[in-house]
Amino acid sequence: MEKFLSALKFNEKGLIPTIIQDEKTKEVLTLCYMNQDALLKTLEEGKVYVFRRSKGRLMLKGETSGCIQKVKSVSIDCEGNSILFIVDQERAACHTGYFTCYFRRLKKDGTFEVVGERLFDPDEVYKK
Repeated sequence: MEKFLSALKFNEKGLIPTIIQDEKTKEVLTLCYMNQDALLKTLEEGKVYVFRRSKGRLMLKGETSGCIQKVKSVSIDCEGNSILFIVDQERAACHTGYFTCYFRRLKKDGTFEVVGERLFDPDEVYKK
């Protein structure tokens, strides 16, 4: 594990961009950030953990929604400055209820169209 970690280039805040891709559909689900603790916990448990910059803490992806991401494979880019996780996605990856965070596609007129279906209502899942 030490060799793997030494190949990575975390930024000045100790974070590395991480791409999450679905194993079955090949869709990119999200771009998130991991610190070393999130990465090690992900590798240890086989479920994706991220560092939530807005909350300043480690978080299991899907801990509130139940939409867990099970790790199938891990790759790093040629520079060691980003990670790619291929996962088995449970239900939806996006906190807004869509399968992928990239559910809005740019149209030629500069507007966006929604290209996915909402799989859950975020107001119901994230009740405060």
